[in-house]
Amino acid sequence: MSLLSLLHIIIGFIGLILLAIPFSNNIKIINFRYIFFGILAQILLAIILLKVPFIISFFEILGEGVVVLQQATIEGSNFVFGYPPLEDTNPYRSLLETFAFGVLPYIIVMACISAILWYWGILPLIVNLISKACQKLFNIGGPVGLGAAANIFVGQVEAPLLIRPYVSKLSNKELLILMTAGMATVAGSVMVALISILEVQFADENLIQHFLTASILSVPAAIMYANIMIPSNTITDFGDDEAPKVYKSTMDAITRGTSDGTGIAVSVGTILITVIALVYIANSFLGFVGSQIGFDLSIQILLGYIFAPIAWFMGIPWNEAIVAGELLGIKTTLNEFVAYPALASLESGLLSDKSKLITFYGLCGFANLSSVGILISGIGAMAPERKQDLISVSFKALVGATLASCMTGLVVGCFI
Repeated sequence: MSLLSLLHIIIGFIGLILLAIPFSNNIKIINFRYIFFGILAQILLAIILLKVPFIISFFEILGEGVVVLQQATIEGSNFVFGYPPLEDTNPYRSLLETFAFGVLPYIIVMACISAILWYWGILPLIVNLISKACQKLFNIGGPVGLGAAANIFVGQVEAPLLIRPYVSKLSNKELLILMTAGMATVAGSVMVALISILEVQFADENLIQHFLTASILSVPAAIMYANIMIPSNTITDFGDDEAPKVYKSTMDAITRGTSDGTGIAVSVGTILITVIALVYIANSFLGFVGSQIGFDLSIQILLGYIFAPIAWFMGIPWNEAIVAGELLGIKTTLNEFVAYPALASLESGLLSDKSKLITFYGLCGFANLSSVGILISGIGAMAPERKQDLISVSFKALVGATLASCMTGLVVGCFI
């Protein structure tokens, strides 16, 4: 690594921290120890998840499992929407290759599998380990630690359900941690769907490794940013009662997981219809305005310039930062299901392989405007009396989650 590259990385760390400072409730009492622990935890986790041989081997096995899962989902989709087997003569073949019938079913199947693994105790074991580590590093309570860590595998609304009895008791800082972690990660239920979109662009990469690494690294980053924005030592811990069990049996996990996955898939599909239509309308207007003043204008171009400095802080060279910034802007204003296909369809040469992977990590999260509404509604339904508090911290959560994903991209860029 050259001295110039090292300087770029150091400035990136400082810049991504400083961007959060203006959103702090009380700059004077920010505990910089938590910033140090947050960055250190990310670096150590990146080394473990990206460089330790047996961990890499484990991810390779998971990668093979994803291929099997994709084939299994195709079989199920083909049975429902067409005639098995998948042959060129199949009249429904083109239907199965669309986003609605070729990608969204992965969400349903993965949500079901995640629910089963949760009931069997496999996912809770991993989540509890991460939760305990976060509690020690950042001096947070058990409920918010569990809720934050659970976002690695379950959705941003499903994770708070695990600590539902405690949601009404959480401080504003703890609510911020819960929301920030929810938007800084991508649920396991959508990972396989996103892999199916990106596997051609990242043919040489183990995408399940990168998705899980991104979500795991972003949890300590999310807690770190929440500590910057609302510095507080208030802790809500578990009482004598335990967190409620989510599922009663394997069959209950299958049925409820499938139902939840269907809801997510329908939500993703309908939101995409709306946001893509709105982008088209906005670009038509901007295109008309631009033609009158002699400039080429679009939402993508404007977002590219706005987010380019953040992309540079992530370690992306300035000559590629506008392209990466455009993708970051699309993810934040629209969602990751618009941004990732845009990344997948990038023309060759616009971003280097390293910049593509750093951008991949920066996009890995639910940090967008629609997620803010989803979280306020979802968590607000569990604790109606805290809805105004959720609204008051929601913008901080959006900013913190966006910066957490970008920090993850910067850290990972040091090791690829």
